[in-house]
Amino acid sequence: MGSTPQPSASSGGLAPNIAALLGYLIWIVAVVWLVLEPYNKDRFIRFHAFQAIGMVVAVIAISIVCTILSIILAFVPYVGPILALLLWPVVWLGILATWIFLMYKAYSNEMWKLPVIGDFAAKQAG
Repeated sequence: MGSTPQPSASSGGLAPNIAALLGYLIWIVAVVWLVLEPYNKDRFIRFHAFQAIGMVVAVIAISIVCTILSIILAFVPYVGPILALLLWPVVWLGILATWIFLMYKAYSNEMWKLPVIGDFAAKQAG
């Protein structure tokens, strides 16, 4: 029988990929990883924590833009309200797909970077 690999001592008992996954799953945990030792010493966990927080900020910004766009579209006769109603599901499906993809990459021990947020996260992680 094969033995299961032990979690890294630098990760405080959690395997780094599980800790990074949890940072995406519950974004408050990402903030905790940046504060709590020994998680804040692991570059992999720090990268994914910063990227998860950046993703939350991006989602908030996207929501604000979509709200403004929906208000503007509401004034366009006939097709405006329909487009406004279609906008939200498309945007949220894209966000959900991106979030699941990032969780998969973290679980797979990959440091996959989002275009802008990933560069910032990599710089902050060190």
